[in-house]
Amino acid sequence: MSDAVRSSSSDSPTPKSGRDTPMSITGVGAVTGYGWGTKHMWDGFLLGESAVRRTEVPEGFVDGGFAYISTISAEGDRRDGPSRFMQALRFAAREAITDALERGWKPGPVVGVIHSLVLGDVEMWSEFHRSTAKRVRARQWVNMMPSTVICMLMKENDFHGPAMSVSAMCASGNAGVITAKSWLDSGIASDVILVATDLSGLAENLRGFADVGVAVIDSPPFEACRPFQEGSRGFVGGEAAVAMVLSNNDRGAYASVLGGAMTMDGYNAVAMAPDLHEVFRCFREALAASGADPSEVAYLNAHGPGTAQCDAAEARVLDELFPQARGIFSIKPLVGHCQAAASAVEILATVYAFQTGFIPSPPQVAPGHPRLLDGLTPRLPGLMVKSSIGMGGYNSVIVLGEPEN
Repeated sequence: MSDAVRSSSSDSPTPKSGRDTPMSITGVGAVTGYGWGTKHMWDGFLLGESAVRRTEVPEGFVDGGFAYISTISAEGDRRDGPSRFMQALRFAAREAITDALERGWKPGPVVGVIHSLVLGDVEMWSEFHRSTAKRVRARQWVNMMPSTVICMLMKENDFHGPAMSVSAMCASGNAGVITAKSWLDSGIASDVILVATDLSGLAENLRGFADVGVAVIDSPPFEACRPFQEGSRGFVGGEAAVAMVLSNNDRGAYASVLGGAMTMDGYNAVAMAPDLHEVFRCFREALAASGADPSEVAYLNAHGPGTAQCDAAEARVLDELFPQARGIFSIKPLVGHCQAAASAVEILATVYAFQTGFIPSPPQVAPGHPRLLDGLTPRLPGLMVKSSIGMGGYNSVIVLGEPEN
């Protein structure tokens, strides 16, 4: 693999338009509750079946000893590291790089890596803190560092460009994409491998989200999580590791990232600011950075966690900012809420729509927004806006278009 990809050595001002230099998504890889590999996810999207399953969890953390969550199975390669987190990250990255190469991507002189994450390798850290041993092996301790798996990824592919992690709660995937575009626009890197990883489906973590009042762990996905529909009580849990090859070279591209923006509510650790000022500003600045007009937007690929405040906010954005858009959808009921990897796995739903001509919207199960898409829906021409809103007021929006090639 390394020989094949070896590379040679308050309101802010309106950003400069980036429409003339779109960033291309040229390769994708994914490990989700559907399985190890993007094909499993594509098949799940096609069938409209949820990857969220009733899963046994340790008693004491969750009542009843079970929770509904989309978890990643333990079938990775131990040579990629001792944990599911490390194995899934490297599998997804390897799949994306191989995919990009097969589609004609040629690495430029400076390939960088951005890792979107929040809690990191929670299983290894949990084991560490629960251990009664007074001392752990040095190798185990090093593996717990989030830098180690990225170093292994860089070494495998002989990449020597910049490498860093970004964290913006559930908006981390979008934040990574926006950061990657800034690297390409400024010349810091010629290409970027984005990886977004979250395998935090531990019972105690699920219990915490449930206690905050945003997660539902005791009900099947379509009963609990109904974005933009009546009867929704919150989100169901999910895990994912997603990778994308991002480049200004559009050869073999799946989709184009025209631009994006991030804002921060700075209001409450859990709740959104009720005036939604920063949410709307984020959408407007993303459109400005993309050189796009709201009338060009055909669909809103929403954060849509199924919580009352977030769904209401994005529905209001759709109604006020995109009155001509064809529809809105959220794939949370299909893949679960994948936290740090949420927006990344949801970007792949847009990639799927651009490649197949069908938007993988979940089936509607209750009365909802009049423009809510119902099941697999033929896509009409136009831009796709992907919003991702993290707990604590982390707002992010990117604008996606069909590949330029």
